[in-house]
Amino acid sequence: MRYIRYACIITFAAALISVAVANRQMVSLQLIPSEVAGWFHMNPGIELPLFIVIFGGIIVGLLVGFVWEWVREHNQRAEAARQAREMRRLERQIAKLKGEKHEGKDEVLALLDEAS
Repeated sequence: MRYIRYACIITFAAALISVAVANRQMVSLQLIPSEVAGWFHMNPGIELPLFIVIFGGIIVGLLVGFVWEWVREHNQRAEAARQAREMRRLERQIAKLKGEKHEGKDEVLALLDEAS
């Protein structure tokens, strides 16, 4: 499995390097469209290689997806935490009730009673 993982990593790295080499021409990114820029009398922009724009878009998309999924699963995490608190409370209550049940009994008899 380790060799398969290394082969996959090498394949992905080669593909990413190939995309970067094939798309290294400079592109201009503008913050707002040219038609709207006239209203504000400014048009902020930056020159970047195309592969940085492509990889940046992929990374931003992944981050947005991770955050979206984290927010979507908030209810499940809250419910799991509530159930864990309830389980700990019930385990403490069971331990307390078992202690009260075997109070005054011999320890060996209490252990035998618990096993059955």
